[in-house]
Amino acid sequence: MTAVITTLLVANRGEIARRVLRTCRTLGISTVAVHSDADAGAPHVREADAAVHLPGTAPADTYLRSDLLIAAALGAGADAIHPGYGFLSENAAFARAVLDAGLTWVGPPPEAVEQMGSKIESKRLMADAGVPVLAELDPASITAADLPVLVKASAGGGGRGMRVVRSLDELASQMEGARSEAASAFGDGTVFCEPYLATGRHIEVQVMCDAHGTVWAVGERECSIQRRHQKIVEESPSPLVERVPGMRDELFAAARNAAKAIGYVGAGTVEFLADDDGRFYFLEMNTRLQVEHPVTECVTGLDLVGLQVGVAEGRPLPAGPPPSQGHAIEVRLYAEDPAADWRPHSGTLHRFEVPGVATEFSVPLGTGIRLDSGVVSGDVVSPHYDPMLAKVISLAPTRDVAARALAAALTRAKAHGVTTNRDLLVRVLTHPAFLAGDTDTAFFDRHGLDTLAAPLAAEETVQLSALAAALSAAAANRASARVQGRIPSGWRNVVAQPQRKRFTVGGTEHEVRYRLTRDGLDAEGLAGVRLVEVTPDTVVLDVTGLRRRFAVSSYPGLSCVDSPLGSVSLVPVERFADPATQVAAGSLLAPMPGTVVRVAAAVGDRVTSGQPLLWLEAMKMQHQVNAPADGVLTELGVAAGDQVEVGRVLAVVSREES
Repeated sequence: MTAVITTLLVANRGEIARRVLRTCRTLGISTVAVHSDADAGAPHVREADAAVHLPGTAPADTYLRSDLLIAAALGAGADAIHPGYGFLSENAAFARAVLDAGLTWVGPPPEAVEQMGSKIESKRLMADAGVPVLAELDPASITAADLPVLVKASAGGGGRGMRVVRSLDELASQMEGARSEAASAFGDGTVFCEPYLATGRHIEVQVMCDAHGTVWAVGERECSIQRRHQKIVEESPSPLVERVPGMRDELFAAARNAAKAIGYVGAGTVEFLADDDGRFYFLEMNTRLQVEHPVTECVTGLDLVGLQVGVAEGRPLPAGPPPSQGHAIEVRLYAEDPAADWRPHSGTLHRFEVPGVATEFSVPLGTGIRLDSGVVSGDVVSPHYDPMLAKVISLAPTRDVAARALAAALTRAKAHGVTTNRDLLVRVLTHPAFLAGDTDTAFFDRHGLDTLAAPLAAEETVQLSALAAALSAAAANRASARVQGRIPSGWRNVVAQPQRKRFTVGGTEHEVRYRLTRDGLDAEGLAGVRLVEVTPDTVVLDVTGLRRRFAVSSYPGLSCVDSPLGSVSLVPVERFADPATQVAAGSLLAPMPGTVVRVAAAVGDRVTSGQPLLWLEAMKMQHQVNAPADGVLTELGVAAGDQVEVGRVLAVVSREES
């Protein structure tokens, strides 16, 4: 044994910081958190034994400052640092600096990080070790015959710094965009190109190695369903590997060879791209814990973070890993709108609840739902970091049961205040192709993102939810009123004008008109609906003989209605619009808070519909803002480097005839 860890600093934030803290509590290790200005009240800060402030909000000023992190560890009396994933987790210079400071690095040797940190060099190294690889392409010599190609950040991960190029005309601009995004996210703008396989399977193998020569291939995960080259659904075991005879043995052998080739120690993941026949090619090795590690923990019963700590202390692993049992599926719940080009959302998360959770950050006993969350009710989702709210994991004896249980938990989850990808995830989990194991990286293209991103709540559900919101608001008004007692709002002894309430749902306005008479509820456009019960937070309606319960949560400027039919967020429309909120026609408003990183047009330019005008960076990704129509750029209210808030007028495009 080379070290005994007594106090550990987690050089990260959010869900992964909470995950590491959970294991440290189990092992009796004291913990230190770090936080930026934006994260001062975050759950990981509250849960640690001590916390150190990193002044600023941008990652470059806080979580990417190795000097501040090491100073925080030394100042807090920590003797070890765990980097989590992202940020500096795969930065060899940081790993060396930690060791040079006399601290224990809970991660692989800096030399291994360095060798695999460059995707360009790692592919050459793997080829020498006999691991199948995809050929690297020289950007200067790419021809139309090579298309499509994938531009990738050499130091990147998580889908950042990646672009698919289908036309030679866009190669230069896409490479520049990838360089810019990679430099911002990882501090290294090096990119390279390789053939793009649009319909491959993304298969990865979890490895765990100790300093005594033991190398485990713990199990494989399939992570084929992705958006923007970032995984959103992960599972173990892989349906493809289960189907193809002998593939698992070949994958495990390749993964072990990859780890041995660089003298790897600790937890890591070897990623491959496979075809439907089981042929596979090395993509990269992540020299850290993966986001999707819970699915491996669930099917093996292992605590991978605990094993990381043990290996860092010099403890040997057993001769082999435990066998996998059952099936685990994980989904990443993001604050984003899949139907609007995956646009991230920030703001206050008024309520966050997932029903039926068996465990948090640990393995359920036999079967159940696990929740690994970086947020709790009342937290603010910051525009400065990744928009992932939580990972929801289902463990069951079989794949179909795991998918069904996970879809049910997500359907009944409450995430109020920000738009999420929850409905998309439910549609994926219940899709016949997914249930048949027919998944690949082109899943959204093959089955139609528009269809998969459609709200679970059908039009009738939206109408019923709007009625429930109107009735609950009236009940809340009655409860707070000093007069009227139990007389319903709008009740008349004779027929009168209906009560009216307007809401917007996804930009579409809905008007509710109803009367409460001695004969009961009369809701226009909703024949056969009878009011059973109403309180300020619950409305029960009888809909043509079926009783439906709607839970209504009200916040300033927002009503959220949850039911098994789907969740609906409604924004009440004020009777009289505030003139200050009106904007000129053709105005382009900031869809999110962020930083303007590039401007591609000037006032007076003639622009065409869809033409890129500027780029915003928010939540670790760049987002293109395009001209809404043909016209002239008559106003430009921002410049590169400007910080903007949501709703700010960025530019105005006026039609030429006006």
